[in-house]
Amino acid sequence: MTSEKISVLYVDDEENNLVSFKAAFRIKYKVFTAISGTDALKILEEHPIVIIITDQRMPGMTGVDFLGQILEKYPDPMRILLTGYADMVAIVEAINKGKIFHYLTKPWNEDEVISVINAAYQKYLENKLLKETNDKLAVSNDQLEFMLRQRLLS
Repeated sequence: MTSEKISVLYVDDEENNLVSFKAAFRIKYKVFTAISGTDALKILEEHPIVIIITDQRMPGMTGVDFLGQILEKYPDPMRILLTGYADMVAIVEAINKGKIFHYLTKPWNEDEVISVINAAYQKYLENKLLKETNDKLAVSNDQLEFMLRQRLLS
């Protein structure tokens, strides 16, 4: 792990849950909280977020809807769905629409959350490295194609 704290955005419509999450994890992670999907979008615009944990059942915008909405503009953060309800439809929808990394149940267990965040961060780093490698490969491929065209023209 790096010396810089992992940035985690926690979205939940219950103020007590936001306070509890921040109190439990603020020392280990750089925690941002949002009481709605709309507030979370504002945070995403202003801060680089690595991990997003969102409650499923929220008024106005469910966690799945929020994750699906941010996917195009913010594809890199690892997404985790949190819900107190055993709702298989929501889980399947979250996997398909929100491309979640993991599913957690409420009430959350601190050790489990830490374990999932750390696993998500490792996957985030792997994805970042893969993207950087693919970008370098694309540049090399373009350079080789250019050199081949030059050789064919001469």
